[in-house]
Amino acid sequence: MTTEHHSILCITPPHMLREIVTRGSSAQRDWALRTLTTTEQFRGVRQLYADFPALAAPTAAAGKQRIVYSADQGSSLPGRKVRGEGEPPSGDVGADEAYDGSGATYDLYSDVYQRNSIDGNGLRLDSTVHYQKGYDNAFWNGQQMVYGDGDEDQPPADRLFNRFTIAIDIIGHELTHGVTQYEAKLIYRNQSGALNESMSDVFGALVKQRALNHTADQADWLVGQGLFTANVKGVALRSMKAPGTAYDDPVLGKDPQPAHMKDYKNVSYDNGGVHINSGIPNHAFYVASLELGGKAWEKAGRIWYVTLRDKLGPLSNFQEAANLTYQVAAELYGNGSLEQKAVQTGWAAVGITVGGGTEPPPPPKGCGQTIMELFGMK
Repeated sequence: MTTEHHSILCITPPHMLREIVTRGSSAQRDWALRTLTTTEQFRGVRQLYADFPALAAPTAAAGKQRIVYSADQGSSLPGRKVRGEGEPPSGDVGADEAYDGSGATYDLYSDVYQRNSIDGNGLRLDSTVHYQKGYDNAFWNGQQMVYGDGDEDQPPADRLFNRFTIAIDIIGHELTHGVTQYEAKLIYRNQSGALNESMSDVFGALVKQRALNHTADQADWLVGQGLFTANVKGVALRSMKAPGTAYDDPVLGKDPQPAHMKDYKNVSYDNGGVHINSGIPNHAFYVASLELGGKAWEKAGRIWYVTLRDKLGPLSNFQEAANLTYQVAAELYGNGSLEQKAVQTGWAAVGITVGGGTEPPPPPKGCGQTIMELFGMK
């Protein structure tokens, strides 16, 4: 089995954890390695549910259905039930954030795009909070959401991450990996993998913007704002407005995302840079949204959603995404429309000409790596 089909989809990019292992204190190195190792143990789970949908969580008879569980710092899933659909707040901050965030994500897809939950068929949204102790990640495992509490068990001076339910766009990001799982099935490697990550950033950002009722020009276009503690020199995991500027920290390193094809990074880690090169299509969506103005989820978001649902395939690359979003804009709003021109402008801003043949050099071999290979250990 190849790693591009079997990578668990997490919000904390492996290149960031790699920097912590290299630059951090002894305690920070230990929990970063634990997070990397735990994440690797889930490889294969997501694709299993994609290949065999009947194994996924029970579907709801009708309408929005959510259950939030607590792992109580253990590893058993789903764990102890904390809150069900329609029940009052539990008083557990993480559980209530997971409940609200999954609801906001459901509402975006249902109210705006007429999609019946993540799978399009009423999938119940299950979430588990308080996963393990000191687990610095959140992920969609193909069946449900799982959230760590950050490094709250560490001394204050060593803490880098808050709880992973703190940012609603993280929740929207990870649940969108589920949408991609059921639709385009973008292979998690190289450009198709970066598109997979970008789609999650796009709709995570739209969940946040809709919850705040922000227009495109009011939005901050940050992904994961609030996740870092005050010890970190940075504002978020990523910036769609200005990729490469989200953080510059002695422990986390500098945000490596490019905003243009001329800076595309061919790397042998992170499945070929899926969390890095996603900055390019992210910025294209940002520019297209600014060109259109108003609420980004209404027009730009609809174009990207229909493209994800109906047009993209497992091996789609950036050029295909540009061509197909341009095509969908014409189908939805007319050939030569302002919407279509905005899409063209967005991709042009990142160095991709609609209808052209923009391609980076072939990536190096070995993009799917184990933890040991990532750090040069055989």
